[in-house]
Amino acid sequence: MIPAFFAWLGSITEFWEALLKLALAMIAGGVIGMERGKQGRAAGMRTHILVCLGATLTAMCGIFAFDAFGAGDPLRISAQVISGIGFLGVGTILIKGRFQITGLTTAAGLWTVGAIGIALGLGYYIGAAIAFILSVLATTLMARFEYKVTRRNTRFGIYIEVYLDTNVRKIINHLQENYPVTDIQVTPPRSGKSDNVGIECNVHAYDNANLTPATMSARLEELEEVIYALESI
Repeated sequence: MIPAFFAWLGSITEFWEALLKLALAMIAGGVIGMERGKQGRAAGMRTHILVCLGATLTAMCGIFAFDAFGAGDPLRISAQVISGIGFLGVGTILIKGRFQITGLTTAAGLWTVGAIGIALGLGYYIGAAIAFILSVLATTLMARFEYKVTRRNTRFGIYIEVYLDTNVRKIINHLQENYPVTDIQVTPPRSGKSDNVGIECNVHAYDNANLTPATMSARLEELEEVIYALESI
């Protein structure tokens, strides 16, 4: 009778412990994923919740298997989760242009909530709580700080199509004398016209808020040698 009572009590304790860990994983993943969802990312709140829940459960399974069978490595499954989330994160990264790569923060967030989930599953609540708080700060407050810092060093690419190759040197000299450009390259014309020549370069705007792809393209198109100019994507 007494052994049965302790077995029942242990099962109740185990149930509430499992519920606590999974509930915390759902909260942590949901809060971190909510910010990504507001940014319109494909991996939003639900994805982050599922990743965190899955990581938590795998850590719990490792401990359960070790306690039940008395052998094996309780962290082996969790190690595979970290590797697996890396493949999931790669799917969120998109290269849209020369300076437009999106999804890196989302991929890192998925990896982090996976690690938080493993910590919760192992019962390492202090580490999970600190990582959760810092992750929320990184995706909210630090995003604003990063924008204020990086907007002073704006970069963009410019493509210029020039009529006749004899005008290429003149336009390159004009770019070097009047704009903060680097990586100037002569390319085949995008229009496909045999008499035209393309020129691409990177522009470092720094603190110059007036130097944008639109304003620079408009200025370049005022030159008689330039057929058209636009932002290089």
